[in-house]
Amino acid sequence: MSALRVGVLAYPGCFASEVFGVPDLVTMAGHVAGPEHAGYEVTVMSPRRRVVASGGVALSVSPLRDADVLVVPGFELHPGLDVDAGLARLSPEIAAIRSHADGGGAVVSICVGAFLLAEAGLLDRRRVTTAWLFADELARRCPDADVRPDLLVATDAGVTTTAAFSAMYDFALELVRRHSGRGVARATARMALVDDARTSQAPYVDARLLPQPGHEFSRRVMRWLDQNLADRYDLAALADAFNVSTRTLLRRFANETGRSPLEYLQSARVRRARHLLETTDRTVAAVAAAVGYRDAGTFAALFAKHTGRRPKDYRVAFGRPVR
Repeated sequence: MSALRVGVLAYPGCFASEVFGVPDLVTMAGHVAGPEHAGYEVTVMSPRRRVVASGGVALSVSPLRDADVLVVPGFELHPGLDVDAGLARLSPEIAAIRSHADGGGAVVSICVGAFLLAEAGLLDRRRVTTAWLFADELARRCPDADVRPDLLVATDAGVTTTAAFSAMYDFALELVRRHSGRGVARATARMALVDDARTSQAPYVDARLLPQPGHEFSRRVMRWLDQNLADRYDLAALADAFNVSTRTLLRRFANETGRSPLEYLQSARVRRARHLLETTDRTVAAVAAAVGYRDAGTFAALFAKHTGRRPKDYRVAFGRPVR
């Protein structure tokens, strides 16, 4: 077996940590596998002679060259950023991504590096992911893609996309499993203190950070539901509280948020339950009751649907010592 050639595409404004995260982990894997293993040949490359990453970090880059896997890091995507203008300035990189894919090479994006893949036309009719915070924006920009904001890593027909930042390690470990075997991947994860059993980014979603609906009616309904989180859901009572019919309530709320009041309530209850599991030693049954569920089994099933973990497993993974 020959060395796996991994190329990282550096570009102006990319996150420097995402340039070096995958190379560092596969380099560790090469040491774990030993000299008899073909290992990994890593190159940080660019169509430009000079690249300055986020934070003003100057990167040393090599010219574009053939690679088996091309890794595209993310960039700083913040409110007010003109994404279209930023992507327009990266036309040399987008052309390089398209050329690599057209030549049959595998392409991987880290976090919002998926936006560059979208510009290169690689996400259409593929199942993809990105950071949960920007999944809606990616879906808007690339309507023909099947955007899955719960996935940590999505691979579809030679194109891999990952969730935010640390998901680059989930991808890197999968790459090591395929090239070097499960034993090497597991040992590398242990050495690096990297979780090699994650399956979803859903447990990390904080709805408070998501873009909020721009309409006052739905905000008032959500505020009311938040304030009555543990009460039994009663659609008629909710409609009465806002002096509208149940039909009008459902229609206006759906038009403004894209979901029903019950769906919002369930997500709010799960958010509160996550906080209680992380910060208290209450039993699962007590947490369920605190967020409006008398049946702990029903609560556990709903919690697992939203987060990918049963409540007890979530507490083990994310709970903090109670003082």
